[in-house]
Parts: sequence; structure tokens; C-alpha cells
Amino acid sequence: MNVSRIALVGGVAASTVLILAGTASAHVSVQPQGEAAKGGYATINFKVPNERDDASTTKLEVNFPTDHPLASVMPQPVPGWKIVVTKSKLAKPLEIHGNKIDEAVSKVTWSAEGGKNDLGIRPGQFQQFPLSVGQLPEDADQLVFKAIQTYDNKDVVRWIEEQKDGAEEPESPAPVLKLTAATTDEHGAAADKAGAAGPDQKKDEHTKASSASSSSSSSSDTTARVLGIVGILIGAAGVAFGVLAGRRRTA
Repeated sequence: MNVSRIALVGGVAASTVLILAGTASAHVSVQPQGEAAKGGYATINFKVPNERDDASTTKLEVNFPTDHPLASVMPQPVPGWKIVVTKSKLAKPLEIHGNKIDEAVSKVTWSAEGGKNDLGIRPGQFQQFPLSVGQLPEDADQLVFKAIQTYDNKDVVRWIEEQKDGAEEPESPAPVLKLTAATTDEHGAAADKAGAAGPDQKKDEHTKASSASSSSSSSSDTTARVLGIVGILIGAAGVAFGVLAGRRRTA
């Protein structure tokens, strides 16, 4: 009897954990492909799970932070979805690579297209929406995006609540992109390693090449001299042999 009760309680507890875990993981989130380094560019994915059993997600709106605007935002095409990028004027222009930028992306909207039977994100499924973004701020540890998820039954879920230090996760948390420390540009490092050699290196290479060339020329000259001497000896031997042969015939 006690064993049965323990098993029942354990089963209920396990089910509760699964339900809570499923609820906690059902919100819209954002993750980088690789790293999102401060001051650089990154490809990020907004992951949108469908948390309804009887409706499909047909629209996603992602609002970009105004305290750290991003001048470059390029969406990757997603089959079955129309993408609209909205830009707004900046109160304070940005300076990127020596150029002043007076507007930045304020919102990206994905709207499902197609037939009703295959429209949007259906129950039990999720969809990722990739973006290439930059230049990421150097004076922030994270970027907070506020997302709005709309279903085909007109339900709307606003993922806009920001996490507060020391507090529990809010019911509808906003997607947060964690930024990593700035790193040296790998392409630049590769270019330095594989690029043009410095003056000293060029001098060494020239010296080695000259030495190799001189060695090759010296070897060629030596070979030619040896062959010449051998030829002379063979010729002299031939003449001597001819003289001796003549003398024998005369005798």
C-alpha cells in the first residue's frame, strides 16, 4: 500500500515538473549562432514555439532596443513568411566606420503566408527566424528585444517583461541576447598570418633564394667542367688508339 502511494506521489511530482518545464521553455527566445561579441556583427535566431493546442502562430513582431540601436539588420528569408523591416529616425546619429547613421531598425515583422492548412507555426512545432545584426554595442552586456506573438484565433502574447535582478523569471519574459567580450577579428588575424611579409622576412627570403640560385649555378658549372674533361680524355684516348692501330698495320 505504501509502495503504491509513493509511486503515485512520485508520478504526480514528475508530471508537475514536466508541465512546469514545458511552460517555462515555451516563450520566445533569441540565441546567437556562435557568439555575439561586443562591437562586432552576429547572426541571431529568434526561436518561436507554439504554446497553443488549438491555434497556429501566424505573426511575430520583434521590437529592437532604442538605447542601443542597430544600424544593420538583414533578415534571412524564411519559406512561407513575409518579412517587413521597419526603420526609425535616431535622436542621436550613430557613427559606424566613419559614417554617420541617422536611422536604425526599430522593428522586424514576420507574417505567415500560404494555405490555411499549412499556415504559420502549428501546434507542437516551432520556427526559427534568423537575422544578421550589427554593429553590436561595446558598452552593454545584453540586448533586450520585446516580441509580440499572434495566433490565427486572434490571441496575442506579449513577450515584453524584463528580468529583474534577484527576482523570479517573469510570466512573459522578453527575449534577451547575451553579449560576449570583444575578440580579435579572426579574418584579420588570418590576413596578418597569410598576408605580405615584413621587410626582414622579405630580405631573408631573398637571401635564401639568391643562395639557392648561386648553389644551383655552381653545381651546374661543376658538372659542365667534369663532363668537358671527361670528353677531352675520351677524345685523347681515341686518338692514341688510332695511332697505335696505324703503327701495327704498318709493321
